[in-house]
Amino acid sequence: MTRVLLIGYAPDAVDFSDPALPPGLNAETIAAGIELGLEQMRDRGWEAEFCSVKPDETAAPTVARKLEAAAYDCIVIGGGVRLATKGLTAFEAIVNAVHEGAPGTPIAFNTRPDDSADAAARWLPTG
Repeated sequence: MTRVLLIGYAPDAVDFSDPALPPGLNAETIAAGIELGLEQMRDRGWEAEFCSVKPDETAAPTVARKLEAAAYDCIVIGGGVRLATKGLTAFEAIVNAVHEGAPGTPIAFNTRPDDSADAAARWLPTG
C-alpha cells in the first residue's frame, strides 16, 4: 500500500500574525484542512499520516523519529511550514531531516491543507 506522510505545524502552534500566511486562517480551519487532506489521501487508497511539528528546534527531531519508525512513498510538507517567514530555520531543518531520513523519497509541497493529496499525487505513480 502507498504510504504518505504529511508534515505540518500543529494548528495551535501557527503564528497567525505572520504576513506571509493567507488572511483568515485560524487553528480550526487548518485542523479541518489537514483532516480533509488525509481523508482525500485515504480515499485514493493510500495510508496517510500527519506528523505534527512546532516551529522550533524540536521540528527536525520529531520528523527524524517519524521517519525512523516507517518508510513512506511520498512526503508532503505543508504550506504553513514553507510559507511562514518567521519559521525559515524550522523549514530548513525539516527539509534536511526528510533528506537524511528518507533519501530518494519524493517530497511534495501543498499550497493549503486541503490539497495535500493532489501534491502527493504529482509524485506518486498512477494506477
